[in-house]
Amino acid sequence: MNAKLPSQTQSVLDDHPKAMADRLVRLRALILETAAGNRAVGPLEETLKWGQPAFLTSTTKSGTTIRINRHKNSDDHYALYVHCQTDLVERYKQLYGNILKFEGTRAVVFDVGQEIPTKAVKHIIAMALTYHLRP
Repeated sequence: MNAKLPSQTQSVLDDHPKAMADRLVRLRALILETAAGNRAVGPLEETLKWGQPAFLTSTTKSGTTIRINRHKNSDDHYALYVHCQTDLVERYKQLYGNILKFEGTRAVVFDVGQEIPTKAVKHIIAMALTYHLRP
């Protein structure tokens, strides 16, 4: 595991199978890279919400909270979650319905055995992190 992880995130990931934890660390890295590449987002606050690693745009308030974790206690699936009262998942479906899998109005679900489609995922992360900047 990555020694740079905040202790609270590390403690959550320690409870996951190694393959799952590795995928979540990769998804976390994509969130941090995407935020760092957009000055409007500003620094992210990394914390736990509902026992899940969460990323907030507390300084700029540019976006909605992103959470990541195992999906429904599965050892095979994990997810990126956004606030269920946004239209983000519906917009994600329109753009990436043929690439990504979704559940309800808040989850993008990934399979541990498959690579993350980096370009699409970085785009949906950017959409979440700038959600409140939309005209």
